[in-house]
Amino acid sequence: MEFIKGKELCRAFFEECARPVLEKEFPTLRYSAGLLGYGSDVLGFDDEVSTDHMWGPRFYLFLDAADLAYRTQIFDAFVHAFPYTFRGYSVNFSKPDPNDGGVRCAEPKSSGTVSPLIWIRTIEDYLTEELGLCDFSALSAADWLSFSEHRLLSFTKADWYVDSLNLASVLKPLHYYPDTVWHYLLASNWSLLAEEQAFCRRCGDVGDELGSRLVASRRVERLMHLGFLYCRQYAPYSKWFGTGFSKLPLPNELSVLLKRTLTVYSLDEREEALVQAEQCMAKIHNESGITPPVSTEIGWYFTRKIRTIHPDAISGALCERLRGTELEGVPLIGTLSEVANFTAISNDAAYRKAICGLYKNSTTH
Repeated sequence: MEFIKGKELCRAFFEECARPVLEKEFPTLRYSAGLLGYGSDVLGFDDEVSTDHMWGPRFYLFLDAADLAYRTQIFDAFVHAFPYTFRGYSVNFSKPDPNDGGVRCAEPKSSGTVSPLIWIRTIEDYLTEELGLCDFSALSAADWLSFSEHRLLSFTKADWYVDSLNLASVLKPLHYYPDTVWHYLLASNWSLLAEEQAFCRRCGDVGDELGSRLVASRRVERLMHLGFLYCRQYAPYSKWFGTGFSKLPLPNELSVLLKRTLTVYSLDEREEALVQAEQCMAKIHNESGITPPVSTEIGWYFTRKIRTIHPDAISGALCERLRGTELEGVPLIGTLSEVANFTAISNDAAYRKAICGLYKNSTTH
């Protein structure tokens, strides 16, 4: 069977199987339907491997709160009308696995009714579950920084089939970070680069090859985060981070230098590739015009034989843009979404208010 990208499959499934049921059984119903959420298919990164769980003919159906009383009737109409397979893929799915976060897998069957992978919700309930709130009219900087970046990305990639409730407009405020938050994240990533600007070389000089490579890899990851930020695109979580980065409109030279940093064995070559990658990103910063131009010259780290572009100067210039804002003086830590293994916290809306507490100016304590 030839693989079909999830977005194509789900749109066709809705148009051919679900829309006729709604038009026949609920002709006056106002609703929005589409594909959105956490899946690789939403991002367009799915492949044959993705089909093993939470993938297949599926969609979300959103109703007004007043119409939610019809949810059971609508679901029953679907399960009695849906085919067992669509385009070769099972429409029936297993029960949620309580030991695996409620994951459901395709479970082919040929008799009885199907249990499809569809959700019937109100947008308010869905957004509260995903982000911890559903009113975006007065978001604080801390609110923005508490959101899972991957979830924000997934909202920008939503594919609407019908949008009678104008949910695309509801989500439009989330299209990207406001400037103050954007500048803060840029300043944070440059500051975090500065914290370790000497350590790749220093570790290597004392024979700590593993430590040198580890520092280099962290700096490469920070530079990749900066790539997403300068392109004003949300970054996906670690599984798709490199894939997403490869699609950014950035100079090919940058990717070459980042890969070289992670693959060369010589300490001299590693340091040179890394500092050249930082220089390339500094030039991108200057081209952005966010701050007055900063020096991109490669020099020495004080009196030590360690090559650097002094990324702290770029962070300092960006902090000038934060003066008089609610993020002035806030520790430059970025977001928890930028820490690859923190998804248990960064993606759980239950922690949102606690995360907001990280972004307080020390003078307010």
